[in-house]
Amino acid sequence: MAFSLISILLVVLWIVLGTTFAKLHPFLVLLSAALFLAFLLEISPIESMNLIQKGFGTIVQNIGLLILFGTIIGVALEHSHGTIALAKGVLKHLNRLPLPYAVSCIGYLVSIPVFCDAAFVILSQLNKTLSKQTKTPLVGLTVALSTGLFAPHVLVPPTPGPLAAAANLNLENLILLILVGGSIAFILILVGGWYGNLLSKKESYTELSIEIEEKDFSNKPITLPSFVKSFLPIVVPIFLMCLGVGIKLLTNFPGIQYLIWLTEPTAALGIGMIFSFRLLNSKQRINKAVIKGINQAAPILIITGMGGALGSIIQTIPLEYYIQEISTFSSLGILIPFIIAALLKTAQGSSTVAIITTSSIIFPLLPVLGLDSEMGKVWAIMALGVGSMTVSHANDSYFWIVSQMSGMDVKTAYKTHTFGTLLQGFVGLLVIFVGYTIWNLF
Repeated sequence: MAFSLISILLVVLWIVLGTTFAKLHPFLVLLSAALFLAFLLEISPIESMNLIQKGFGTIVQNIGLLILFGTIIGVALEHSHGTIALAKGVLKHLNRLPLPYAVSCIGYLVSIPVFCDAAFVILSQLNKTLSKQTKTPLVGLTVALSTGLFAPHVLVPPTPGPLAAAANLNLENLILLILVGGSIAFILILVGGWYGNLLSKKESYTELSIEIEEKDFSNKPITLPSFVKSFLPIVVPIFLMCLGVGIKLLTNFPGIQYLIWLTEPTAALGIGMIFSFRLLNSKQRINKAVIKGINQAAPILIITGMGGALGSIIQTIPLEYYIQEISTFSSLGILIPFIIAALLKTAQGSSTVAIITTSSIIFPLLPVLGLDSEMGKVWAIMALGVGSMTVSHANDSYFWIVSQMSGMDVKTAYKTHTFGTLLQGFVGLLVIFVGYTIWNLF
C-alpha cells in the first residue's frame, strides 16, 4: 500500500517539476510519468504499452470530436467577430448593471466555446475602450473579464478540461455536467464581477498611456454579425442535448432513433459547428477556420489522451481497498478532488493538466468517497474544476496574458487577478460543499 501511494506521489512530483522547471511539453511529461509509474509498479513493458495505448485511445474516442467541434466553433466566432457581437449584445441587454458585472457576463458567454486565453486577447481591446469611454478604472474591468472567462473554462463543456474529466470518470450524462457546471460557473462569475466592481470603486481612473484603436470597437469599419446569429452555435447544442433527455423517454415512436442521434453530444455540437459556419459566409473562410481549429485541437487531444494513458496505469492500483482502511480519508469526500487539483494547479500552472491528472487519480476512489453515481461524478468534476482555478499566478500562461494585455505590473496582477482566482476557488468550494451536502440528504 505505502509503496503504491509513494509511487503516485513521485509521479505527481515529476509532473510538477517536468512542466515547471524542466519546461517540457505536457505530452512528454505525462507520457514519461505513465512509463515511470508502470516501471515502479513492476508492470511489464508490453503490458504497460498496451495500457497506455488503451487509455489514450479511449479518451480520444470518447471526446475527440467534441473537442474538435468546440474548437472550430470558437475559431469561427473569433474570425467572424462573433465574439465582439456577443460582447456588445450582452452590454446592450445588461446596461443597467454595474459595468464590471456586465463584463463578467461577457466572459461567461464567450468562454464556453472560446478558450479563456484566446478570449481575453480578443476582448482586452474592448475592455480598454469601455474603460476610456466610461472613465472606469481598467483594473476592475480586467479582473471582471479574467475571472468571468476563467470559471466556464474549468467547469463547462465543451472546454477540454471538463470533457477530459468526464471521460476519465466514465460520466455518461454530459448534459447534467453542463447544467450543473453552468450554474456554478455563473455564481462564480458574479463573485468575479463583485470583486471587479469593488476594485473599480477603490481605484482611481487614470488615462491609459497605451494606444487604443477605437476604430475597432466604436466607429467600426467592419460588419459585425447579429447577436442571435453569433449566439446560435452556443445555444443550439445545449438545447438539443436538453431535448434529448425527454426524447429518450419516447422510445415507441417511429423514427425516434434519428431524433435521439441528433441530441447526442457529438451530433449536437456538430450541428452547432454548422451554425458557426453561417458566420463565415465563404468556403475559403470556413476552410481556414477548420484548419485553425484542427491545429488548436490537436495538442489538446494529445495532452488529454496522455492523461487517459496515465489514468489507465493508475487504475491498476487497488487504491479503493487501501483507502477503505483510512476512515478519515473517505470522510473527506468532495474535498479530496479539490485539494489535489488545487495543489497541482498552484504548483505547475496549467488548469487543464491539473484537471486531467486529478480525475485520473480519483477515479478508483469514487466508490470510497461516495461519488460513483452520475451525480456524484458531476460533484467530483465540479470540485476538481474549482480546485484547478486556485490559484492563477506566475507559472500560469493565463496570468501573463491577463497582466500583459491589460498593462498591469506583476505586483498589481498578484493583488488583483491572482486574488480574484483564489476568491473564486474558495467560494466555489463552499457552493459545491453546500450542494453536495444537500444532495446527500436525499
